Formats: sequence, C-alpha cells, structure tokens
Amino acid sequence: MTGQATAPFDGRPTPVERLTVLYDAQCSLCVHLRHWLMKQRQLVPLDLVPAASEEARRRFPGLDHAGTLAEITVIGDRGQIYRGTSAWIVCLWALAEHRPKAHWLATPAGLPFARASVLAAAKYRSMTAAPCGSGDEACQVPDLEG
Repeated sequence: MTGQATAPFDGRPTPVERLTVLYDAQCSLCVHLRHWLMKQRQLVPLDLVPAASEEARRRFPGLDHAGTLAEITVIGDRGQIYRGTSAWIVCLWALAEHRPKAHWLATPAGLPFARASVLAAAKYRSMTAAPCGSGDEACQVPDLEG
C-alpha cells in the first residue's frame, strides 16, 4: 500500500468542531440557503455571517473579503478554509441528514455533481444578484439583525 499513513481513531472529537459560513447577504439564493442551513439539524454548529460584513472582518482580519463575496467561503474553527465546491460539501457534511451525501460528493464519482451544482448556483446568482461594483468597499451588506 502506498500513500500517507493514517493515525488510528483515538476517540477524540472531530478536528472541526464549528464552522463559519460566509454568504452573500445581497443574493436571494444565498439568503435562502442560509435560512435552509439554519433549519437543518447540525452535527457541527454553523455560524452564518454575511461576507465582507464588519463581523466577518472582525473575525477574520487576514481574509480576502472581496473573494468571499465572489465565492462561498467556509472557515473551520482551527483555521481551515474551504471555498467553492469544497465549501458546499463541508456545509452538507455538517448536517445530520446530509452527511452521507457529502461523503459521496467528495468522491471521484460524486465530485462532478457537486461542481455542477455549484456552477448552476453561480449562474443563477449572476443572473439575479445586483453587481457589487469595484472593490469590496462598494458592496453594502444589509443589517440582518434589525
């Protein structure tokens, strides 16, 4: 057998104990998916934070916030960063009802379906979301608390 050796399971909790999902609060599809994620039973807690918001900038000062508006970004509690297709898969992995599907989507057989879903969502978003303008400072994130 070749490849990396894996450590035996030692009973410790999963390396990811919390995930922060940065979503575009200007995008109706993104907001819809945010609400859907919040309604799901979570095996790993999800914090849903508007991308490029003051809260996102406070939590992750070194992150490319303009990039988080262009592509879904998920950040693990130990600094892991997932973007695009990987971010969608890790969101599903965090959900009780969808973890088995996430495992399949991460396989060579499932990855094309995950990529196609992300591309379809991006196409829908590009047709329905208002453009932000130049630079991440031009995008105004609405106050969702008020």
